[in-house]
Amino acid sequence: MTDATPPDRYAVLGNPVAHSQSPFIHAEFARQTGQPVEYGRLLVPVHGFAAAVREFAAGGARGCNVTVPFKFEVLPLAATFTPRAALAQAANTLRFDDTGWLADNTDGIGLVRDIVRHAGVGIAGRRVLVVGAGGAAAGVLGPLIEARPRQVVVVNRTAPRAQALVDRHAALAQAHGVALHARPIEAPGRGHDIVINASSSSLHGAAVPVSDDVVAAGGLAVDLMYGSAAAPFLAWARAAGAHARDGLGMLVEQAAEAFHVWRGVMPQTAPVLAALRERVAAGGS
Repeated sequence: MTDATPPDRYAVLGNPVAHSQSPFIHAEFARQTGQPVEYGRLLVPVHGFAAAVREFAAGGARGCNVTVPFKFEVLPLAATFTPRAALAQAANTLRFDDTGWLADNTDGIGLVRDIVRHAGVGIAGRRVLVVGAGGAAAGVLGPLIEARPRQVVVVNRTAPRAQALVDRHAALAQAHGVALHARPIEAPGRGHDIVINASSSSLHGAAVPVSDDVVAAGGLAVDLMYGSAAAPFLAWARAAGAHARDGLGMLVEQAAEAFHVWRGVMPQTAPVLAALRERVAAGGS
């Protein structure tokens, strides 16, 4: 790349989006790998997602990330999509190929890699509880199953939604020898090794929607949110005797997978996660 060659443009699209740490993460990845990447934020009108993406792509951008509330609106815009995006029926990554856009969902593999690599907790053979059945849960369930836990239970305030998510993943669970169940949120079972809060409770400042006996003492409780939004869940987890973890590690790992989808290069995540934790603790945005 010469000084006259502009970097390739990417952004995260969402509403809200001002809080997103993705520009910092991708700037660190670009610096680390030497990739010519410029990454920003784009606030999208709630009812204007498709138009906003098309305008962004028409301006010469190479791809984008998608966050709430638009992940379920991505697949109709893509010419092709990965199996994990198809299974989730939601996507958080678009690559603007000349032959047609590619949609992917990197959330689940990001969560699995954070749990295994950064938290140091194996998933294989464990009992896992997923709280929530919306876009976040849909994105993580497939890769969680592929990590071969002994059992995965999904609970949601709207029980039919949890059942539909489980039904869609039933064949994958059977293929990997995983017992997969939807249960009432009032009766999720006790003593799970790993509890994942994929519900909107943290986002909306609501109480944790399950009792504290759902997680085993010494187990791992992960909130997919981070910062002040995750604080109540993390406090709940610690009070229950669990190891509490926020969503920053997942955020970095899913971003690394998206960077690889776009650039064909996999950045190192540990130093970026450490820098991001310092940034968030200092109030950086």
